Amino acid sequence: MGSHTDSTDPNATPTPATQAGREGLEALVSRPGKALIALDFDGTLAPIVADPEQARAHPDAVPALAAIAPRVAAVAVVTGRPAGVAVRHGGFAGVPGLEHLVVLGHYGAERWEAVTGRVTAPAPHPGVAGARAELPGLLDRVGAWQGTWIEEKGRAVAVHTRRAADPQAAFESLREPLAGLAARHGLVVEPGRMVLELRPPGMDKGVALGEYAREIGAGSVLYAGDDLGDLAAYTAVEKLRTAGVPGLLVCSGSDEVTELRERADLVVDGPAGVVRLLRALAERMS
Repeated sequence: MGSHTDSTDPNATPTPATQAGREGLEALVSRPGKALIALDFDGTLAPIVADPEQARAHPDAVPALAAIAPRVAAVAVVTGRPAGVAVRHGGFAGVPGLEHLVVLGHYGAERWEAVTGRVTAPAPHPGVAGARAELPGLLDRVGAWQGTWIEEKGRAVAVHTRRAADPQAAFESLREPLAGLAARHGLVVEPGRMVLELRPPGMDKGVALGEYAREIGAGSVLYAGDDLGDLAAYTAVEKLRTAGVPGLLVCSGSDEVTELRERADLVVDGPAGVVRLLRALAERMS
């Protein structure tokens, strides 16, 4: 599938490279009251950083979301992070215009709604605690401890290799042992940009996005992401298209995840490009 990078004109809406993408864009701007705007957090609304605890939304992301939210049916942030962490790092709480924002955290296992300010979620999977307890020993045995970073995510646990001396080599050396650890505890491994996440099966952004789109009766969907975990959401949008719901697939440009770029209708220049796209759409919807 082709893709197209965004224009340098901040007031211009970039043109998707695919017919399906152009139809999705047209549906979004012609019937905004039925549109669902859904976005990943890290790498899409927030620049990727070496320490995920230091990730924060692009400074113009919240104003852009607040500009478009009152014009559409719903805005949702769909993330692998705990919902509360995404809310804090994004600065989403108490923002005028974002009173109905929803954050689907842990791939949809958690849900934060701005209207209540509360997170709702089922009980965590017991395998996560077991895998977390074994992780330090496993990293030590495979000689990959140096420079790796364990991120506690409550309902999941992740190992980052971006700060290792050779991030890609550390990533590859951990794939097999982490897959074995996950299997022993009834979990699955989700690879990402220099990160391997162990989480319960049946949790993915595609399930979360599809269920939410059906819940609100979305007439069109935009989904923007940057990483392998976003492919499931792309698939969900493609399924919605076959059911007659137009969709636009946006890649927050990264040379690290070429598969996402190739499937996207539109490639923008990282979080700054996502912000420009949101602003341009809000302008066209006004």
